[in-house]
Amino acid sequence: MNVIAMIPARYSASRFPGKLMKDLAGKPVILRTYEAVLHTNLFDDVYIVTDSDVIFKTIKDAGGKVIMSKEVHECGSDRIAEAVKNIETDIVINVQGDEPFIDKISLSKLIDVFKNDLSNEIDLASLKVQITSKEDIENPNIVKVITDVNNLAIYFSRSVIPYHRNKEIKIKFYKHKGVYAFRKQALLDFYNTPMTPLEASEKIEAIRYQEIGKKIKMVETNVEAVGIDTPEDLEKAIRFLNQQ
Repeated sequence: MNVIAMIPARYSASRFPGKLMKDLAGKPVILRTYEAVLHTNLFDDVYIVTDSDVIFKTIKDAGGKVIMSKEVHECGSDRIAEAVKNIETDIVINVQGDEPFIDKISLSKLIDVFKNDLSNEIDLASLKVQITSKEDIENPNIVKVITDVNNLAIYFSRSVIPYHRNKEIKIKFYKHKGVYAFRKQALLDFYNTPMTPLEASEKIEAIRYQEIGKKIKMVETNVEAVGIDTPEDLEKAIRFLNQQ
């Protein structure tokens, strides 16, 4: 089974423009992410896929593999689907460019989903992390996910799901981590389907896969990597690195 990693790297970002090129202890965020994924030694190849000349040159100058997008894309799945069309592979792992501390254990768990799926029923795999604070549970910037008894995703939302009406029932809330593993065909099917209504409403690309009938296996992880969505997150990441 051939497995590659692709890291979509869009320069502009609504909450933190240019964040991928911000300095993180001597290296740009996107280069830190690329090196972290490369050093897991889990993949046959690792690529950055970008719309930015600056990011392209940064990765190229560092000796990395980088692909320039030819079209304008609304989400990371579209960006990597364009790039992967002519690449021979079975599984594609989409790692977010703003997560420079992605861990090997979590990525291994995603790959294992497909190794153990002998009947090829699973189209995608992704990560979830339990959250407990009221602030996180109610934060619309944190995407929540609910699953069935087999850990297949039922729905993703920026709203609080599930709604805890009966307080006598103990429930858990899960954050969706934006790391995906796709069968190549599922990724291409997504790319060839226009944005769906619920996806457009929530601004969550995972929903399009569900709306076109794809099965998403959620894998729980206890590792909460430091993602960089705001300047405050960058400061946290710098402190995290300095503690290593």
